[in-house]
Amino acid sequence: MLSKSCLEVLLAALAVVLSVAGTPARAMVCMDKSMTLDEVADAISAQKSCESAMKVFKDCELTASGDVELGAAVEKKCEADFKPGLNAAQTQAYQREMRVCDGKYRNKSGTMYLSFTAFCRAEVAQRYSQRALKAAGQKAR
Repeated sequence: MLSKSCLEVLLAALAVVLSVAGTPARAMVCMDKSMTLDEVADAISAQKSCESAMKVFKDCELTASGDVELGAAVEKKCEADFKPGLNAAQTQAYQREMRVCDGKYRNKSGTMYLSFTAFCRAEVAQRYSQRALKAAGQKAR
């Protein structure tokens, strides 16, 4: 039979476990609203341009592993401006720059380095977008 103090400790531990298990997705304040990570990624995807997508990314950054998802949304938005028009050599150069980002913090520990990698990759995609829009005679929006 458990003593009263053991039972209290057990119940307290059970309460902690149950409260953590029922925690909803974490919210963050972004664009003056409380948003989940998925909602921020959707907001990035809904932007009209690579530049505005990158602005949302910078405004809503977590400096943690969650930035990987946000950065991927920026990459996808920016790649729409240039990726279809790349030839084989340009595609290889783009992939090489992305690999440089991937390797830059590979041996570092901590989630902030995942964020740094995500930003590096998003910035590479943004540069390629800017070049493609400039070559097409459009201003980066």
